[in-house]
Order: sequence, then structure tokens, then C-alpha cells
Amino acid sequence: MKLIKATALGALTVLACSSTLSSAAPTEQNTVKINAPFEFSSIDPSRSGYVFTRLQVIETLLNVDTQGNLIPGLATDWQILEQGTRWRLSLRDGVVFHNDKPMTPANVVAALKIALQKPGAWQGVPVKDIHVINDHQIDIELNTAYQPLGAVLANYASAILAPEAYAEDGLAQQLIGTGPFSVYELAVPHRAVVEKFDQYWGQKAHVEYARYLTGHRAEARVLQARSGQADIVFGLDPAAVPTLKRLPNLEVVRSDLPRTLVVKVNASQAFLDSVEARQALSYALNRQGIAMAVLRSPEAASAQILPPYMSDWYVADSDSSQNLAKANKLMASLGWQKNSEGWLEQDGQRFEIEMITYADRPELTTVATAIQDQWKQIGVKLNVNITNSSAIPAGHADDSLDTALIARNYGVIADPLGTLIKDIGQEKGGDWGTMNWSNSYVKTTLTELLSETDPSVYRQKAQRIAQAIYDEKPLIPVAYYVQQTAVSKRLQGFRFDPYERSFFLNELTWVK
Repeated sequence: MKLIKATALGALTVLACSSTLSSAAPTEQNTVKINAPFEFSSIDPSRSGYVFTRLQVIETLLNVDTQGNLIPGLATDWQILEQGTRWRLSLRDGVVFHNDKPMTPANVVAALKIALQKPGAWQGVPVKDIHVINDHQIDIELNTAYQPLGAVLANYASAILAPEAYAEDGLAQQLIGTGPFSVYELAVPHRAVVEKFDQYWGQKAHVEYARYLTGHRAEARVLQARSGQADIVFGLDPAAVPTLKRLPNLEVVRSDLPRTLVVKVNASQAFLDSVEARQALSYALNRQGIAMAVLRSPEAASAQILPPYMSDWYVADSDSSQNLAKANKLMASLGWQKNSEGWLEQDGQRFEIEMITYADRPELTTVATAIQDQWKQIGVKLNVNITNSSAIPAGHADDSLDTALIARNYGVIADPLGTLIKDIGQEKGGDWGTMNWSNSYVKTTLTELLSETDPSVYRQKAQRIAQAIYDEKPLIPVAYYVQQTAVSKRLQGFRFDPYERSFFLNELTWVK
């Protein structure tokens, strides 16, 4: 075993663990170089586990296939007992942590109990107890049935680390996981290098090393793809895709995923507190134009937050087309009239609002500018502020936010109910969901769905919730997100995970 001490400009010191002593150090030739827009602020799974599950350092008891269905992970199977209040999981044999110690049921229970105490996926899960049954099974007891528990167990916050990974306060101080790669080097928050772990229980990696590097500037990522400085580049600016496709050394992979570009609306803001005003703003959007000109994917336009393949939550009868006449009529019905400059006014006040967005995803700033122009056509003055994404939850918390353009991942918990209950089911909504929107049916029914076991009843209730969101516009969807990834042709075996849980590095091979 080796311990690596890594620092990020003195801001954070962590210990990384690896038992694999490779015969060679990382080089340009033996390392898959990955570039993506998001940094990791911590090594703790509850905070930045999404990076380390993608790098396949840490793993969860359950996994998710490309359709969002639960499949085995570190647990080979699971049973739902006692009307959904007890989940029994059978653990995989032969799993070894990166410190060469075997994974035991006691280790798994301890890791889950630590995860339970942290904010994130486990908040609101009615856990009564987690305990060992025998030498290969554990039970999770619930106070009431919780239908999305399987999806929570598949979330990165539920990753299983060795006992030695945790400090006394429960925060991870080492990344001692079970995946096909172990940590070789860390420099929080921008760089991670991993190496293959030869004792992995499943498909062992072919590539020796992988390096993850964050880069917020979209143009820099494009240059790295073009020059070959990176082998896999995520989060490409759609405008750069046509040029990259013409390069002989690259393949550009287009992937759909359960992420939606959404305008988050403060439903208590004076100009936005009526359904009619929010509907007018929605009618004013030229979604098809945005999807075609900005996202380069015209079929991505949508007025619904969830895609058609999440059919329980998708309303068949919906309209995403622009209708300026309806928008103008709705604004007039609220008493708004255009002044000589074309701006809406009422009682001496101009309809002027703010929109926050962030540059981590390059298309957001362009889409925000397009929305600014489209709302101007109906007389709404929109001021766009490009800032850090952290300003959005901060503005939600202090009630200063008017609107925000976000790219919301509704698959961060594979069952959308797990995300919606946090985004919409709370009194004031969630940081990345609704804001000050009240609908008693939606709130009550979301809670009921947590324990609903009849698929037909579940669908009926989910449809009514989806219809209420579509009708009342507490969130104004613009388009489904499309991931564009540049992949070097010196690699083969790349595939994209629509739930963004894994880079599938252990499936990659070098082209000879």
C-alpha cells in the first residue's frame, strides 16, 4: 500500500490510498486524459463523490442501467419486504478494498450509517436502522416505505469506503474504495490521477492510468480536444462541434441524458407571482430556435422538465412552440401595457427582472442571452448576470433571486421522484427546484408516492403532478440537455452513461 499526500494550493490536504504499485509511472502514452468542466471541492462522497464514481474509484451497492433501472453493484440482489419497510441486500463475495482488506457486511453498514448523517441523497429517507443479518447480507429498516431507496443506494453519496477512509467526524480523509481504479495522485480541486487496481472483483481495466482535469473555460476544453492534449473532453460548446467533427483524430459522441435547461422562477416575486405572467414568459420562448441555433439539436426543445422516456412524469398533450400573441394577451390581462420604448409598465413600474446563470456549461450564457432577446419582444426587461453556480442556492436561501437559468440533472437520483421530492416537495422548494411555489396537491401527492406500490396508481398521480408543473410554470423548461463529448481515436470502447455515474474507464482499450 502507498499513501499519497496531495494539496490544492495549501487549501486542502488529503491522503489517497492505492495498493497497486505499478511498474511504470503515468506518461502521455499510458494515461487516458479526461477534461471536464466541474471541479471537486472535497474527497468526501457526500460532496464530490460524483467525480470519484465516474473515475470508478468508489462504488455503490446498486447501479443503474441506461434506462434508469436498478442493477446489481456491490450487492448482487435485493429484496423488498414487510410492505416496503425492510430492504435486504445480499453482498457480493470477493470484494477487496484498495488497502487489500476484504469488504464485510459490517464495513457496508458503517459506511451507510455515515452517509445517513450527511446532507444530500439520504435527507428525508425514513431510516429506522441498518444492521448486519449474516456474513453476506444486511437489512435497512424504514419507519415507512420509501420507494426511491434503491435509487438512493445507487447515488454517489452512498459509496462504500473502507473504515480506515474516515476521520473521527465521519468525513472521508482517504479514498479507499473498491473500484477498478485506485487513487494515484490528487490535487483538489482540479486534478486527479487514478491507476488500475488489479484485485478488482469485476472487469479489470486495460488502461494503466487515467487523469481527470477540470477546466471551466469551454474554449480551452475545445483546444485540448483539437490538439490531443486530452483524450476525452466532456461539456463541449455546441458551436464548436461541427469543426471538431471534421478532425481526423477525433470522434464526437452525441448523448441524451435526463438533464434539462430550466428557468427557475421566484413565484413570490411581485412580477412573477401570477400563473398568467409565468405562462406569458413561457409562450414568449422560441425553444425550437434555441435548440437549433444554440444546442444544435432541434429535437431537444421542450416545455416539460422530464423527458418522454420517463413516461410516468411526461404529459403527452403539451405545446413547446412560441406564441407571442398569447404572451402579449396574458400580460395585458394583468394590466401591463407597453410604453413608448416598448417596455411593459404598470403603475409607473417597468417589468424588469434579473436572471442568474453560470459559465460552467458554456451554452447557458448563450441561451440566457437568447431568452433576454425573446422576452424583450413582449416588453420584459431581463438583466442577465453570469456568476458562480453557488449564487443560485444562495439567492434561493435569502429570497433575493428573481430567475435563474440552470441545467438541472433529474437523474442525479435515478428515480426522478427522489429528486422531485427535494426540488418541489418542500415548502419553499429546493435550491435547484421551485421557489416559493405552493400547490397542496403536488406536495401531498409527492409524499404519497414515496410509499405507493401500485404502478397504475403511481402513474396516475405522477401525471397529475407533471400536469400541475406544466400548467402553473413554477419552472419554465427550455430544452433537454445534449452532451457532446470529443473522444480521441487512439481509444476504443468509449460509451456514455446518461446518468453520469461512470466513465466506464475499465472498458477502454488503446488502438494498436
